[in-house]
Parts: sequence; C-alpha cells; structure tokens
Amino acid sequence: VQLQASGGGLVQAGGSLRLSCAASGHTASSYAVGWFRQAPGKEREFVAGINWSGGTSLYADSVKGRFTISRDNAKNTVSLQMNSLKPEDTAVYYCAARYSKSGLVVSRLNNYSSWGQGTQVTVSS
Repeated sequence: VQLQASGGGLVQAGGSLRLSCAASGHTASSYAVGWFRQAPGKEREFVAGINWSGGTSLYADSVKGRFTISRDNAKNTVSLQMNSLKPEDTAVYYCAARYSKSGLVVSRLNNYSSWGQGTQVTVSS
C-alpha cells in the first residue's frame, strides 16, 4: 500500500489541525494505520493508531484527550484530528501501515511496513 500524508502547517498553541493519510492499493482497507512523529534531535515516536475496521484505536499518553484518529475505508483515508495543540507537538508527522485484519493496534515502528512522506506540524507559543 502507498501512503500520502497531508494537512500539516503552522498553528498557534491551543489551535487545531487535521492531518490526512491517503492510501492507495486494492487492499488498503486491510491495513492498520498509525501516525508517528519525529521532532528535531529526537527519535520517531508513536502518536496514534487505528485497526483496519476503525473499531479499535490506541493513543500515546501525551496526546490522549486531544487527538482523535479515524478512518473512512470507502475513501481510503485515515485522519488525525489534533486539538489543543502545544509547542511540544511540533514535529514531522508520518503515517504508516501494517497488514492486519485483527483488532489489535500496535505502537512499535518496526511493525509497520509502509510509510508515507512526512508532513510538518509547527505549533508556536
């Protein structure tokens, strides 16, 4: 599956952004999708993930209650709604996919086989 991330930008602290990950490939709906981020000088980290059906999601503690992941399999897209943004959310955000028809969502980078290009999110204080 091929992935294309979009929706990044510059926003003030407290603001919102919505990222989108467009997937292509006839089996795109058979993939669990995760969002990761990487800030300068830091390792890439898990942000949120959703299973193939949208019935199960998982969030990093740092974004719980502020970010919401969702998917529309009819449109082959996964979205990440980011509210109450903080300067520490500044990073390049990546979407990634792993083939899975289970309800399990995993947070390890190595479990994801397909990656999109990043989209920059900058939150000013």
